[in-house]
Amino acid sequence: MPKMLHTGQVIIDLVMAVDALPQIGGDVLAQSASFEAGGGFNVMAAAARNGLPVVYLGRHGNGRFGDLARQAMNAEGIRIGIDQPAERDTGICVALTDASAERSFISYIGAEGEVTAAELNSVAAESGDYVYVSGYSLLHSGKAQALLDWTLALPRTINVVFDPGPLVESPDSPMMQALLPRIDVWTSNSVEALRFTGAADIETALDRLAVHLPQEVLMVVRDGPQGCWIHQRGERQHVPGFKVQAVDSNGAGDAHAGAFVAGLAQGLLAHEAARRANAAAALAVTRWGPATAPGTAEVDVLISKKCTD
Repeated sequence: MPKMLHTGQVIIDLVMAVDALPQIGGDVLAQSASFEAGGGFNVMAAAARNGLPVVYLGRHGNGRFGDLARQAMNAEGIRIGIDQPAERDTGICVALTDASAERSFISYIGAEGEVTAAELNSVAAESGDYVYVSGYSLLHSGKAQALLDWTLALPRTINVVFDPGPLVESPDSPMMQALLPRIDVWTSNSVEALRFTGAADIETALDRLAVHLPQEVLMVVRDGPQGCWIHQRGERQHVPGFKVQAVDSNGAGDAHAGAFVAGLAQGLLAHEAARRANAAAALAVTRWGPATAPGTAEVDVLISKKCTD
């Protein structure tokens, strides 16, 4: 079985549910609040729960938030690749979910915003593995160049998965120009794909992405409750979603990404992995919190129920 090497950032989310975000200078009361491991943890937890061995190849901090991050990863069976905690603590994100199930984030980066070449090389990437690169990582001056150099030096037998996130907005930066030819799997939501390409619809965005990415690249673009689109070798396919009652969209995209990579690693065809990822994301939005991805058995049940409806 291949493994996932996740090079992104595990942070701690302060998750709060509110009726609506406050106006500037205003105040609202939250219905709930809790500290949860988040950021890259969500993708890793989804992958691990769906049968893929996972290694966190990022820094973790020395303090209360670093302790929470390590506890959460250990509970999921995620191997911590960089053994020694950093001197500073893990960062934190305030995650606000309103009555429409939409979420807003304010983040502070801690130890996870830095990494060295030696740390990245502390775990061997082997043929068939999936190296997960987050667009957030390219924004951290203490991490970006080391991560890019390490990624570009990986053998072609290792699959590079890229998730641009909401802050990588175009293919024009020197770092993106260097990374794009090395990507094997692109995973994003529709807003990110449209912003990155300047397209008005998903189909056009996929066509424009194909211009920037290698010919064999597999692209998956999530379309909320409608499911997702996949694109490979010039062929597009829509994979329908699952109808559920959403309460919290926080972490749904991460659940999709983790389950999708897990499916690919287990030898599923792209549309089969996408269907399982759609089911995982659908179940995730029915639960409060960031790391609410279901496991393999729950995904199986939802897919079986859909087939018998």
